[in-house]
Amino acid sequence: MRLKKRQRLILAGIVVLLLGGASALVMTALQDSVAFFATPTDVATGKVAADRRFRIGGLVVPGSIEQVGEGGEVHFTVTDQANEVRVTYTGILPDLFREGQGIVAQGQIRPDGLFAASEVLAKHDENYMPPEAVEALKRAGAWQHDAEAATIGDGSP
Repeated sequence: MRLKKRQRLILAGIVVLLLGGASALVMTALQDSVAFFATPTDVATGKVAADRRFRIGGLVVPGSIEQVGEGGEVHFTVTDQANEVRVTYTGILPDLFREGQGIVAQGQIRPDGLFAASEVLAKHDENYMPPEAVEALKRAGAWQHDAEAATIGDGSP
């Protein structure tokens, strides 16, 4: 009887170790893919670590979009109406990307202070904006929750 009890205890210990190891591996793998959201004000006040990947959201500043060379590199500025962050992105921008448009970009801050985006997303209709970006725009007094929300900054529908 004691031998069976001991075998069960050893088996239970092995199962717990295997589950703990598998959980640790999953958490380590997910740590690199999780991206937190920050506003331009968070970046300007130093609340975001320079070596951390995160998402930044806000409005594209009118007149700030510029093509750099022929390699598809684009520079633009994102604002939450309180602070601005300069963004660089190489690739094809979404069809809805334009001045005054709400966007979310994922990437990290480079040593020169530029936000290097690996992905840029534009809101898909006039009623969509990430909750964190809406909150930042509300704090800045620039959020309008109606059809005019899509026209902030550019005057077009």
